[in-house]
Amino acid sequence: MQASEVARAVAAATSIASSLALTVEDAIVLHDSNKLTLRLLPCDVLARVAPVGQQVAQFEVDLASRLAESGCPVAALEPRVEPRVHERDGFVVTLWTYYEPVTHHEVSPAGYADALERLHAGMRGLDVPTPHFTDRVEQAQRLVANRDRTPALADADRELLGDTLRSLRRAIGERGGAEQLLHGEPHPGNVLATKNGPLFIDFETCCRGPVEFDLAHAPEEVGEHYPGVDQELLRQCRILVLAMITSWRWDRGDQLPNGRQLGREWLSQIRAALDREKL
Repeated sequence: MQASEVARAVAAATSIASSLALTVEDAIVLHDSNKLTLRLLPCDVLARVAPVGQQVAQFEVDLASRLAESGCPVAALEPRVEPRVHERDGFVVTLWTYYEPVTHHEVSPAGYADALERLHAGMRGLDVPTPHFTDRVEQAQRLVANRDRTPALADADRELLGDTLRSLRRAIGERGGAEQLLHGEPHPGNVLATKNGPLFIDFETCCRGPVEFDLAHAPEEVGEHYPGVDQELLRQCRILVLAMITSWRWDRGDQLPNGRQLGREWLSQIRAALDREKL
C-alpha cells in the first residue's frame, strides 16, 4: 500500500472496529503489500484493509466462511462481529481471528501436505465462479510482452519468459487431468503455524486447475507427502509458477524488496530447470 495511504487505512480499520464495540487502543502493522494487515489491540483482532476497487473482500469472506464450516484448515473470521465486509473512507476492511504464531515449531512437510489435501477436499465440494489458472498465466504473458511495463527486461530474458509461459501453459492444458477449485497461492507466506496446526489465509487468488498447480507454490518436500500427485505435471507446474513470479519482478511498478535481484536469480533457476527437464 502507498505510504501516504497507510495512516488513513489504519484509521478506517480502528474506526470500524470501535463502532462494533471492539476496544482498540493500538494498531500494529503485521504486513503491508496490496493489503494492509493489522493487529488491533487490546481486542486482539486481525484487520485486513484494502483500497476500494483493488480487492475481492466479499469473495474471501464468503469462501472462508464456507470452508471453515466444512472443517477446512483456514483462518476464521472474528466471531464477535457479523461476518461481512466493512467500507469506510475509500477502504474495505474485513475482521479475522488473530492467531498467536507458534515460533518454536515450523510446519512440517507432512503437516503442510495434509492441511493442503484437506483444504482441497473441502474446495471440491464448492461451486463458486473463479478464473482458470491459465488466466493468470496469460496476465504474466501480457506483462512480459509489454516493453513499457517491463523496460529493464533484456531481450533474451523476455524471450525465455515468454516461451516458457506459452509452452508450459499449453503442455499442462493438453494433459487433460482433473481440475478443481484451488487456493491459487498456498505458499508458506499464506500458511499460519498455530497451536491448532497449519491454517491457510488469503484466498484472493483462488482459481481452477490441477492440484499440482497449488503444490507448485509449496516447498518441494510437500509434494512428496501429498497422495496421488502426478510428479511430471508437478515439475512442469513448478517451472510455470517460477516463470510467473519472475515476470512480476520485472514490472516497473513492482514494490517487493529486492525484487529485481530475485528476478535475476529466478531467471537462472528457470534456465537450469528447463535444461534439467529437457524442455
